Amino acid sequence: MSDEERTLIAAELRERLAWLSGLTDVGVPRPVAGAAPPMASPEPVAPAPAARPAAPPPAAAPPRPGRASTEPAAPAPAPRRAPARSATPEWAVPAAAAEPCPVPATGEPEARLAALVDWIGDCRRCALAPTRTKIVYGQGNLHAEIMFVGEAPGADEDEQGLAFVGRAGQLLTDIIEKGLKVPRPEVFIANVIKCRPPGNRNPETAEILACQPFLEQQIEIVKPKVLIGLGKFAGQWLLKTAEPISRIRGRFGDYRGIPVMPTFHPAYLLRNPSAKKDVWEDLKLVLRHLGR
Repeated sequence: MSDEERTLIAAELRERLAWLSGLTDVGVPRPVAGAAPPMASPEPVAPAPAARPAAPPPAAAPPRPGRASTEPAAPAPAPRRAPARSATPEWAVPAAAAEPCPVPATGEPEARLAALVDWIGDCRRCALAPTRTKIVYGQGNLHAEIMFVGEAPGADEDEQGLAFVGRAGQLLTDIIEKGLKVPRPEVFIANVIKCRPPGNRNPETAEILACQPFLEQQIEIVKPKVLIGLGKFAGQWLLKTAEPISRIRGRFGDYRGIPVMPTFHPAYLLRNPSAKKDVWEDLKLVLRHLGR
């Protein structure tokens, strides 16, 4: 092949490459910079149509198979989220009193407690009244440094009208006297609700809210140096939280400036004796807080 033939072939190849580089993705020649746009064929002018609502923009076409898309992907719309729910149970949220409290804010604890008992009266504020035998107010030293708060009366408590006198109460006595080294009459014991739920079921929201002012007044009258919440309902009510007792036990919380130590309920310990060591660790923190 002569040099002249090679020169002609190279020139033809350059011309074809230049033509190929000017094509768009769909094979149409690109417009030359500075060139006038092609003239559109004249069409008859139609009368303007009546105004119509603007149509939504067409969805972007998917990329062609076998070729990487050069356009950035449109961001996905943010999913709608339901309003956040409170982490605090409804029954643990402080509620406005449905009736004025007649208990004096000052005075001797004995007189204030008597006023509280009169205020409770033959209580019919929730659905537990028809099934109870006795209202279990709670009992103990009104000047106690330690106040225990349980969940609800059981069958023995309902019969006697005293808090923690059944099997769980006997274990609580051991916790107080053998663990804390305090005579049981020197502490104060109460429950979140004052009447026994049928079959010892869990307290319901309306029942807890109905009894809430009474427990608040008991704590205000005793003014303990530390509160010990026994079980889920007492711990959550005192700390205004929905966290399970297994997570909140073993560390101090706060109820209106009073340190709170949540721990397992004695009834739970009867079913799970291995958890007694956890309760003992919680009690040691209480003793350390009291300087004992």
